[in-house]
Amino acid sequence: QVHLVESGGGLAQAGGSLRLSCAASGSTSRINDMGWYLQVSDNEREVVALINKAGDTDYADSVKGRFTISRDNAKNTVDLQMNSLTPEDTGVYYCNAEDDDRTDYWGQGTQVTVSS
Repeated sequence: QVHLVESGGGLAQAGGSLRLSCAASGSTSRINDMGWYLQVSDNEREVVALINKAGDTDYADSVKGRFTISRDNAKNTVDLQMNSLTPEDTGVYYCNAEDDDRTDYWGQGTQVTVSS
């Protein structure tokens, strides 16, 4: 089992910045990919950014050049630096981790609100 706890988020003005952090505990040695997702409907979360153990990253087109995902394998943390925020970035962001069995784990979610 992996437990994820998020921090950060909150309120920002358009053009501003926020940083999300996620700390993993439990069976962290089994974690492979980690990432951040945005809840876009009651039943759907879209990937925002992904990072594997080697540090390779992938981003949604909408955030490329604005968001940066980083990971500290020793501390079992993954962060999302969000710059040049727009109101369209508003929503609940979830930290995700996938283990060796391809089981997904999720944090509790953190609200990001960007005002225009």
